[in-house]
Amino acid sequence: MIIHHPLLGPRDAQEFIYLGDASLIERPDGLAVGGEQAMYEYLYERTNPAGEHRELWYHEQGDRSWLVVTRNTLTHEISKVELARDVARKLGRTK
Repeated sequence: MIIHHPLLGPRDAQEFIYLGDASLIERPDGLAVGGEQAMYEYLYERTNPAGEHRELWYHEQGDRSWLVVTRNTLTHEISKVELARDVARKLGRTK
């Protein structure tokens, strides 16, 4: 599988480590009211979708960047690749 890195271009998937669901970027505040339940759900309740899914990938054998890859889990077709830092900024997680 080829991942089209936003900065480096096409790279073999073997250069990356799959780290799971990209919703992990949206970590809840465990100290907020109701935070204990939100943190439990964040850590233990995951879906296993068939079809389009946003995933975190780490470029271990390259520039060590984090990517959010939108991939069809049935066909492995990649429709979008973004730098995770850009996705986090859109969510207001970083400055």
